[in-house]
Amino acid sequence: MKFAVLDFETTGSTATDRIIQVGLFLINDHEMTDRYTSLVNPGISIPSSITTLTGIDDDMVKDAPAMEEVIAEMVPLLQDAVLVGHNISFDLAFLQRALDDNGYFPFDGRVLDTMDALRVLFPGLSSLQLSMVCHAFGIEHERPHQADSDAEVTALIWLRCMERFQSLPLLTLQRLELVFADSAGDFGWLVSEMRQYKELHQPLDPDMDRYFRQFALNVGEWGEEEPVREEEDVLRLPDDFPSFYDQLKRELQQRFAAYEDRESQVQMLSEVETAFEDGKHLMIEAGTGTGKSLGYLIPSLYYGLKQDKKMLVSTHTINLQEQLRERDVPLLHELFPVGFRAAVLKGRSHYLCLRKFEHKMNMLDFEHGKEDRITAGQMLVWLGETKHGDEEELHFANKGKQFWQSVESDTDSCLNRACPWFKKCFYHRARHEANTADVIITNHSLLFTDMKAENRLLPGYKHLVIDEAHHFEEVAGKHLGIELHYHGLSNTLLWLYKDARSGQLSNLRIRLQRFEDERAQGWCITIDRVVEKLLQLKEEWDQLTELLYQLLASRSDPSQSEGNGLVYRVKKDSLPTGWDKLEVLEENMQLNFGEALKPLDKLISEIKEVQDEYDVQSLITDLSGTVKELYRHRDSLHFFMTMSDANYVYWLEAGTYSRNRSLQLFCVPIDVSEMLKQHFFGPKDSVILTSATLSVGKSFDYTCDQLGLRENGADGKLKTVQLPSPFNYRDQALVAIPRDFPTLRGASGEKEFVDRLVPSLAEVALETRGRMLVLFTSNRMLKLVHGALKEMLSPFGIGVLGQGVDSSNRSKLTRLFQNSPNCVLLGTSSFWEGVDIPGNALTCLAIVRLPFQPPNHPLIEAKTEMIKQRNQNPFMKLSVPQAVIRFKQGFGRLVRTATDKGIVIIYDTRVIDTNYGKYFLYSLPGPKIEHMNSNQLVPRIKQWMGENQA
Repeated sequence: MKFAVLDFETTGSTATDRIIQVGLFLINDHEMTDRYTSLVNPGISIPSSITTLTGIDDDMVKDAPAMEEVIAEMVPLLQDAVLVGHNISFDLAFLQRALDDNGYFPFDGRVLDTMDALRVLFPGLSSLQLSMVCHAFGIEHERPHQADSDAEVTALIWLRCMERFQSLPLLTLQRLELVFADSAGDFGWLVSEMRQYKELHQPLDPDMDRYFRQFALNVGEWGEEEPVREEEDVLRLPDDFPSFYDQLKRELQQRFAAYEDRESQVQMLSEVETAFEDGKHLMIEAGTGTGKSLGYLIPSLYYGLKQDKKMLVSTHTINLQEQLRERDVPLLHELFPVGFRAAVLKGRSHYLCLRKFEHKMNMLDFEHGKEDRITAGQMLVWLGETKHGDEEELHFANKGKQFWQSVESDTDSCLNRACPWFKKCFYHRARHEANTADVIITNHSLLFTDMKAENRLLPGYKHLVIDEAHHFEEVAGKHLGIELHYHGLSNTLLWLYKDARSGQLSNLRIRLQRFEDERAQGWCITIDRVVEKLLQLKEEWDQLTELLYQLLASRSDPSQSEGNGLVYRVKKDSLPTGWDKLEVLEENMQLNFGEALKPLDKLISEIKEVQDEYDVQSLITDLSGTVKELYRHRDSLHFFMTMSDANYVYWLEAGTYSRNRSLQLFCVPIDVSEMLKQHFFGPKDSVILTSATLSVGKSFDYTCDQLGLRENGADGKLKTVQLPSPFNYRDQALVAIPRDFPTLRGASGEKEFVDRLVPSLAEVALETRGRMLVLFTSNRMLKLVHGALKEMLSPFGIGVLGQGVDSSNRSKLTRLFQNSPNCVLLGTSSFWEGVDIPGNALTCLAIVRLPFQPPNHPLIEAKTEMIKQRNQNPFMKLSVPQAVIRFKQGFGRLVRTATDKGIVIIYDTRVIDTNYGKYFLYSLPGPKIEHMNSNQLVPRIKQWMGENQA
């Protein structure tokens, strides 16, 4: 098979733009056999932006051949070839125009895109950007954005794709062929060719032992594990923790030549183990570089093994769960003198339901055409690799997430032991592993889901470590509250009935119609009646949400939310005009819910008795799950409209563009401290709370209040510890505050502030050659600064990346920033924490405003009212501590290793002009703090960065 791998550089992307460089590589029988590269004289001037991107200028192409000559040399090479390119539609359009302009027939061969192949064959690739793919594959890409270099690496990538195809199990290739058989484009043809090639060259199938129900899997049946230790192994562990740790340390020293004790980590190990032994709760603040994960995992394992106790670790983010699984647990498996089991358990929707996936593949049910086929292809390949069946291992594009939602595991439609997939099931495997594990790594969300499910999801435990604990109260509120999105209820109604051919009820009716008996016909009549009610519900839901949206749009205070959002709090004691009309609508909906759900319940229970007779078991299981979902939505809507619980705050949110389709209803408890006490701090023997940011001004009072804990209270059960930082912040970080900066008051104040901010950021960026992260609290201000700063810095070759402007994906922006030698990154909310940019990629951090939350956001407003009722000051009790913790998180982005050095600029003079400003500065881990006039900033930065650098 002959492939022609093509790449063009052009003057732009419109129909009037011209080609300036060609790269063409030929592959014959899995080998690169020929190449053709040339610059092209486009006959027009090359825009400066293209020169910046490609390095190709007018001088370089002035003596190059015209397109007429180049195309004449290319045409013979393209003969009988399959055209391949990275995002090939761009290059193909230019090729066809060039052929047409120069009197040739259009290219009519097969066309393939490496991006389609990469998505299917390497489902874990986090980026399809050419340079990122090269990095993942270990391919050197010397000159990105030059056609010869781009075409060469694309050819190498294509060869990898061909190898990957041949390494797939034959059954996977046969499945892929079915998935892509009817799709437009040539990818289906390629899959068919690859299947035939495999059958020809590998007549014996080495993967047959991995096949189950016509799928290739990488897992056996769960429950077949060998024991990891003998009982005597545990008895041989030293009786006291210090002796055990000395033994472990010797192991570490042998393994890592550069290993040295970190004072703060040693203290943490000891504090955590003591808290377990004494049955106490511990709140321990440990900054970056402490080695927090091992600081709690080692004593948890030691105590759990010695006492035969189940230990639970909970994180806020899935990222940290994965990090513990991939990095820390394997290290401990190597170091620990005793075998142990560690399991990761996530929320159920993170796992694939094999029964649903099988049904979807057998029905070839692809609602979104090519997008769904690509996602299905990704998942077929991934099934042959995955041991966990966890969506975090996949990287979806476009509609991929929607496809996943149709095949994710859920409680309501689970057949449990009656499912043919039960012993292969990923969710039940994860549950089984958690039940047999010594330490379980879960997340805050699942802790609260388990609490609401009366502790039926997680194994029983008495010892809990809460990492990223500064989020615990916020996650509790979210999970103990209710959130109903317009699409939540709409989609459930659509799953039940979309049209005569789509939807669970339509599918059931089609299946039942095949039977002539009276019972089946009766059920069909019931389905028709229920469908009428569902259509009425859909209409009423649209009406209700449209009226709620109008209310929201007329009452919303735009200053309450970021960006283009609308927010409006609904209060029971002062209902807006016209609320009674909404109540009547909702009462009608409740009647229709009843008239749809009762007959559905009856229908499901009747058919369940004889489901095998009618071959509808899978359909009835899924239908039953959707009906339960509809009950939940009904109850959520009623809870919101009646506002029956005074400890909750109720509000509406929506975007300004998609009207009622973006509407969300929120009901969130104002104070969760009693619930946390009742379910965690009361019944558990020992709870360890840790994070880099738990204290405010060296005090833990704020966090204790939020969680309903009392330091040295009557029971004396809580101990708080703030560990010393392992970094020398005095030498590593300079905090500079330009004291003459304007304060920000009102709309006119914002303009004056931005007019001063942009040139100051530009001057600093020129001195640091980019390598700068700027943290904003407002999307609007970020966008204002982005355009002006970009214009100011582009002549100096310094790029500017903006969150929500260049991309909304935090990981992608961070990666682009790290890979660009001279760059400034502007970020809002999600960049204040969880972003890790160690080393020279980041030298300067600018904090534009102190991160106070909008005081009139409904939840903050309700908490404020509650604090006022206690005759306390809500600004000092709530707003300042919240902002200080966020500020500390932001500051933590700068110094990530012992060798990092840099500057933090705070452009908000409130840190030195107000009484509360000291809480922000006093909470920092000891950096050098100086304030100066803004014209002294750059000289001071120059001097600081030059110090200690011989």
